Amino acid sequence: MNHTTSAAAPQRTAAPALGAGRSGFPRRSVLAVLVCWLLVVFDGYDLIVYGTVQGSLINDTGWGLTKATAGTIGSMAFVGMMIGAVFAGRMSDTWGRRRTIIGCAVVFSVFTILCAFAPNAPVFGGLRLLAGIGLGGLVPSANALVAELVPEKWRSTIATLMMSGVPIGGSLAALVGIPLIPAFGWPVMFLVAVVALVVVIPLGLRFLPETLAPKPAGAAGGSAASASVGFGSLLRAPYLGISVLFAIGTLVTLFAWYGLGTWLPNLMQLAGYNLGSALTFALALNLGAVAGSVLTAWAGTRFGPIPTAIAAAAVAAVALMVLVTGPPVAVVYFMLVLAGVGTHGTQCLIIAAVASHYPAHLRGTALGWALGVGRIGAVAAPQAGGLLLAAGLGVNSNFLAFAGAAAAAAVLIAAVGIKIKKSTAVGVSNV
Repeated sequence: MNHTTSAAAPQRTAAPALGAGRSGFPRRSVLAVLVCWLLVVFDGYDLIVYGTVQGSLINDTGWGLTKATAGTIGSMAFVGMMIGAVFAGRMSDTWGRRRTIIGCAVVFSVFTILCAFAPNAPVFGGLRLLAGIGLGGLVPSANALVAELVPEKWRSTIATLMMSGVPIGGSLAALVGIPLIPAFGWPVMFLVAVVALVVVIPLGLRFLPETLAPKPAGAAGGSAASASVGFGSLLRAPYLGISVLFAIGTLVTLFAWYGLGTWLPNLMQLAGYNLGSALTFALALNLGAVAGSVLTAWAGTRFGPIPTAIAAAAVAAVALMVLVTGPPVAVVYFMLVLAGVGTHGTQCLIIAAVASHYPAHLRGTALGWALGVGRIGAVAAPQAGGLLLAAGLGVNSNFLAFAGAAAAAAVLIAAVGIKIKKSTAVGVSNV
């Protein structure tokens, strides 16, 4: 589908031409994609860091946190992410990708740093919520920009690889936490965000191009164009069914992924492991997610994002069910790697499918919609994990809940595939 910019286009530089250079990737586009990926790494770090310090917040701060209230605080960042994803995706389609990306990165970096100085639980939770607004807005905005900078044949692969930054950031949080938390205490984990503020954001100012999504063909810059890029466009024909399924599929996938990310270290401590061992389990989960980003990028290109996402979600569900049986430690590590591959891989593939399914003028809005609604699952997961533990249902109740969410994701994504095939068949029959 070709999209053109009207004659009254804003005075912003267009994205570098697709297919420029022998490789099809202009040098400036490569640098811009790399900067976006680095920002996603810090996005992932700032998300997962709460899971690494949760035990310390409960035991060492004197804030009077229980498992249930710790789950509530864990949810605050995801509430902010829900807000940020919905509005930043829309903003990036309207005001430009670069402004939105840089603004979101500044917001999550500043408020993450301030978390280190929180005097009590309510202030800490409020700062996590504000940081979450930036965290949630970055991913759809960055993916929308990257989708415009790479050739179409690489779009799904690059979108999937971009999301490897999230578990890489989570892996860094676990690795950094193993030596730093015992030595310096939990606040130092939040000061790492200074690196994003003073190093990566200036790189973004230097290398990210400012772009606006092209208007749909025939739009004349007036009310028709405005209506065509709103959320209403996603919730009416021909996008309504697909938009709803993508959003709910994202919701259950993020429930599984962020539930594990938030609770896994604490769950393993409750199962009898010390903090260092518990963090190595979290590292296994995140390394699996990194591997999942690479594997699903290849498989998504080879077999398509939808069939690959179904398989990835099923793998995660089976792996989490195996954990309930109390297997040997080596099997636990392997199942957590598979759970990381499956849960994060599924989410990467959903993002790739959304970025490929919608036209350019709706891409940021569609990504924001799916991720924004999906954050409901991310909000619910820390709460659900804490409530299950507080109810005395044990560690396995969490693994069962997250396994069920992964299985539901497989079913919902299969429904997306069926609907796409039906719509394609109808389109062909009408030609």
